[in-house]
Amino acid sequence: MTAFILVAGAHTGSWIWQAVADRLRESGAQAYPVTLTGMGERGHAAGPDTDLETHIHDLLRVIDRTDAAEVVLVGHCYGIYPVLGAADRRPERIARIVHLDAGMPQHGDQALTLVPDQAVRDRLLHRSGPADDDWRIPPPPLEEWQRWGSVAGLPPAVLARLAAHAVPQPVGTLTQPLRLSKAVSELPKTGVLCTANGSSIAMVEALVGMGDPRFQVLTDPRVSFFELDTGHWPMLSRPDEVAETLVRAAAGEGHRVTTKVNEQPAHLRPFLMDVPERPRERVGRVDLYLPDDLPDDLAEAAHPRPAVVFVHGGPVHPDMRPTPRDWPGFVGYGRYVAGLGAVGVTLDHRLHDLADYGRAAEDIAEAVDLVRADPRVDGDRVALWHFSSGGLLAADWLAAPPPWLRCVAASYPILAPLPNWGLVDARFRPADAVRTAGRLPIVLTRVELERAEIAVTVEEFLAAAEKCDTDVEVIDVPLGHHGFETIDHTEQARDAVERAVRSVLGHLRR
Repeated sequence: MTAFILVAGAHTGSWIWQAVADRLRESGAQAYPVTLTGMGERGHAAGPDTDLETHIHDLLRVIDRTDAAEVVLVGHCYGIYPVLGAADRRPERIARIVHLDAGMPQHGDQALTLVPDQAVRDRLLHRSGPADDDWRIPPPPLEEWQRWGSVAGLPPAVLARLAAHAVPQPVGTLTQPLRLSKAVSELPKTGVLCTANGSSIAMVEALVGMGDPRFQVLTDPRVSFFELDTGHWPMLSRPDEVAETLVRAAAGEGHRVTTKVNEQPAHLRPFLMDVPERPRERVGRVDLYLPDDLPDDLAEAAHPRPAVVFVHGGPVHPDMRPTPRDWPGFVGYGRYVAGLGAVGVTLDHRLHDLADYGRAAEDIAEAVDLVRADPRVDGDRVALWHFSSGGLLAADWLAAPPPWLRCVAASYPILAPLPNWGLVDARFRPADAVRTAGRLPIVLTRVELERAEIAVTVEEFLAAAEKCDTDVEVIDVPLGHHGFETIDHTEQARDAVERAVRSVLGHLRR
């Protein structure tokens, strides 16, 4: 018989699993919803010294009590931290670990990264000790639960119950680093991804395809995936589907992510247009592609040219090679606009993690200053072109457009942080910033086969732009995919690139 040990996320206890546990038992399995120390409805039994290790020992006691042949540990959100810690201590008892809309924390990670409020994170990081009045984080009020994850699929009465039953979270459970050996890495795992919260199998496959070493473990045949079309609390919104999925996961079912031997990653395939090679100048993290008739001698640059700065997405691991400015897509764009008389600019910024958007924004501002100071560039005619998750970096420029910024372009962009991107500063929301963009022209390239979790941010952006009468030109790519320039070598895709470049250059020359 299989025993499912169900561990809830922050501010919640065993009650959240009631419907799922009932259905698991009806299927013939054992189910043990766990209330971790301090997470009961009154928060009793906790104290200033309650920490992650306390919760790990809570689970060890449950594991040791069951006589089931197979134990499946299920961790939701914060719950994956004590789940991994307990599995690492009892690997011989664990048949599978299920990450239910939960991340992949590693040795040394803190669950503090799950807290969506940057000010709260900063305060907790700088606590001097377990003072009597600050050892618990109060649960969010009803209207702020969506900041902790998508509430899609939750009827108002259920969301109200979630808020009413929530309890304070002991700070030590979030600030104590997770300690793991290699034992847990050998256990089978299943990820259950909630698409309305910003996760999907397609996104996982894209991350693996980028070659980021952090995600290569997801190609292990012992790792499987399921999707649920709901928000961050599927045990409340879709209990039947959650129970069925857990049973299938325990049986070893699910989608496997694979990489084909010797297959070139999508982002390193050739640019969809045959663009002639041309020399480039490299200054720090910035590359410049210059028009043919622009003199190399800065003193002779009597007729400076407009510039287009291309901003890549991410996060991109700092050890990935080649870096984005050497990817064929960005090289292709840089060469293409230079061939049409503008200065093409590519750069590497430091968006290595979701918490790095502020640092990446500084890198882009620094690159723009460098470009505008170049005598060969007309500093009063510059466009910024953002790609994918680099779309969030357009927010600052849309919120307060400088007079020299003649156009902002975005291709298959993410224009609001996905619901599970809690580490992204609230300032990086182009869907909000566009309300103050004024008459700044915006050229948006949209692909037909966009991932649903990204497409919804584009629709939010366009709805906001329409309300304030912003000048947005939408260029659609029929049957186009995210990152289409190196994937879809079609006439429709080439036409979209030509139209977008022509539009951006047109705004620069006015």
